[in-house]
Amino acid sequence: MEKDAKKGVSRRRFLGTTAAGMAGLAVLPGLSSCKQKPAATDKTIRMGFIGMGRQSMFLLNGFLQIPGTQVVAGCDVYGRKRKRFEQRVTDFYAEAGQKADVKTYEKYEDLLAREDIDAVVIAVPDHAHAMIAVAACKAGKDVYLEKPMTFTIKEGQVLRQAVRDNDRVLAIGSQQRSDPNFQHAVELVQSGKLGKITKINAYVGAPPTPYTLPEEPIPEDLNWDRWLGPLAGDIHFNNELNPPISLDPPQDEQFWGGWRWYKETGGGFTTDWGAHMFDIAQWGLGMDGSGPIEISPIGDGTEFMQFKYADGTVMTSEPFDEKLTKGVKFWGETGWIEVARGYFNASDEKFMPAESVADDGPYETKIPHQVNFIEAVRERKDPVVPVEIGHSSATVCNLGNIACDLKRTIKWDPDTETFVDDEDGAATAKLHYEYRSPWTLT
Repeated sequence: MEKDAKKGVSRRRFLGTTAAGMAGLAVLPGLSSCKQKPAATDKTIRMGFIGMGRQSMFLLNGFLQIPGTQVVAGCDVYGRKRKRFEQRVTDFYAEAGQKADVKTYEKYEDLLAREDIDAVVIAVPDHAHAMIAVAACKAGKDVYLEKPMTFTIKEGQVLRQAVRDNDRVLAIGSQQRSDPNFQHAVELVQSGKLGKITKINAYVGAPPTPYTLPEEPIPEDLNWDRWLGPLAGDIHFNNELNPPISLDPPQDEQFWGGWRWYKETGGGFTTDWGAHMFDIAQWGLGMDGSGPIEISPIGDGTEFMQFKYADGTVMTSEPFDEKLTKGVKFWGETGWIEVARGYFNASDEKFMPAESVADDGPYETKIPHQVNFIEAVRERKDPVVPVEIGHSSATVCNLGNIACDLKRTIKWDPDTETFVDDEDGAATAKLHYEYRSPWTLT
């Protein structure tokens, strides 16, 4: 079947992408169709934002426009980002003829101490996800948390417990699960229309590399010590880790924060895109809350990172086209499908999504995933991607990096979340790392 991989059907669905929402607060297409205005008796959801970087500005753009929400606070360790946030919220409400009531903080603890805040959006670097999200749960806040859910597997276990112990709603920003094309792909797989799945290409890119950027002066209004948080204190500053912005003249980040590419501060493409594409593969296979049993790094008898599941299915982080598209290809006994952002292809026309489920605009302007979180908060129910799914998907990513770091195949028991045959304890030691004092997870 693999020899036919390049053929496919003649009709492919491509959609453009844009950085909509990054430069301002334009109205988002499709908002009116994805959420009806709440009844007058519905309680307004008062929101705070922790982390005010590039992704946070996109999320702010969406949440501001969801009826029945009010953004009242923000937090960041970078002073100029606090000012940008306050100005954008103030301008939005002014244009809507409403009075702004927004305050910003350098310390997330101060924001969480406010009893009038119902929910928080956490869009900070991955290493601070768990620490802040656990604190938010204990403070009685519901949480919209950017992917990947946590930096380590142990953090995921602790956060999962904190969510349930405190009866909180926590949603992970794996927005592809709210995308019609990805939903259609998973339905095909789970309904058996492709037959038994034998192989999956879930291409995400390379693992992290050592941090080698030169040291640069720390901006005066950036609290670098708080940015590092639990990470090692000897990690030096470079603008690539926390991209600069300008308020006069206005200029947003010109690139994504580079912390994600380095071992000391992030998980590379393995976690950055794996939290999306491995997540879709897990969903399709019915492995939410579970995972693979054997993980092989690049070079250990494999050309690509490889994951084996108990039923024999193999997933590799292997490109399915020459463009190195980050996406997922499901190989079944009766055909195959490829899905990525704004793209769908199949071995047979009958597997293609109907025109009615095609996206109707740029990928970045879709916010039904955020709307789902607000609905979950109101109805006290699990969102599309609850904490258990976020944890199992992040665990797959982290297992891949652990195997690559050890340069050997590792075996995993997804039921007990422990390593198998780890005689020297090397893999188990990578379930977590020692936080720098005084930072704690619990």
